[in-house]
Amino acid sequence: MTQPLDRYEFESILRFYAESGADEALLDDAPDRFAEAAAALKQRIRPAPAASSAAQSPSPVAQARPQPIRANAGSASLPDETQVLKAREGAASAPTLDALKALLADFDGCNLRTTAKNLVFADGIPGADLMLIGEAPGRDEDLEGLPFVGRSGRLLDRILAAIGIDRQSAYIANVIPWRPPGNRTPTPQETEICRPFIERQIELANPKLIVTLGGPASKVIAGASDGIIRLRGNWQVHRTASGLEIPVMPTLHPAYLLRNPAHKKLAWRDFLAIKARLRAL
Repeated sequence: MTQPLDRYEFESILRFYAESGADEALLDDAPDRFAEAAAALKQRIRPAPAASSAAQSPSPVAQARPQPIRANAGSASLPDETQVLKAREGAASAPTLDALKALLADFDGCNLRTTAKNLVFADGIPGADLMLIGEAPGRDEDLEGLPFVGRSGRLLDRILAAIGIDRQSAYIANVIPWRPPGNRTPTPQETEICRPFIERQIELANPKLIVTLGGPASKVIAGASDGIIRLRGNWQVHRTASGLEIPVMPTLHPAYLLRNPAHKKLAWRDFLAIKARLRAL
């Protein structure tokens, strides 16, 4: 006889599903899999129905199983060069950050929009001297519609406070404004579709200094090819479409620091350099 799960095992399973992105129930009532199995066995034993009858009457198992939710035609597009061009044209046409946010809310050229709960555009104050950019929202950010509000966001807040900067006196965004399902890594195509929007966001926010959090954001914003451990602590440059050059400091992502606390000392050195650079502006 199967032993019931203890509390630890049960919490481990729930944690696994949540971290995999399965954080919502699809049905109000749990399906009875034993009844489904019995129905399936009975269906196999019965003589096969005529083709016309089978086409009209699905099996009890098929009726019991939840059907996948299909988006309306045209509501989701697979990433391709057409969508990249559409993103570039749309981003370039936005005269303000509010207009850019509204444009992103209506943009249907990226498939990530259909699986995310909220658009995660930005937090803080536009026009701040300091802009921080991560790669993509996580679960907490997707729920609240704001970047860096989970555990990594709380660590980022403490780091900023340590150099005398309040979160609301900076401007925070992500390269990708929608959470990838299950927190998976965005594909290169998804990143290219979103690139024009973050580049336009930088241009409109007009920061004096950018901090890229993690390797993926550093590669997009600074055009770097090295890994983040080699790249961090070394000033880079982001060039806007109008030709403006903005200093960029790549550093370790707060989520990485939570997994590797021994490397917090490296990030601290980076933020001390950021503090000194801001004072010199």
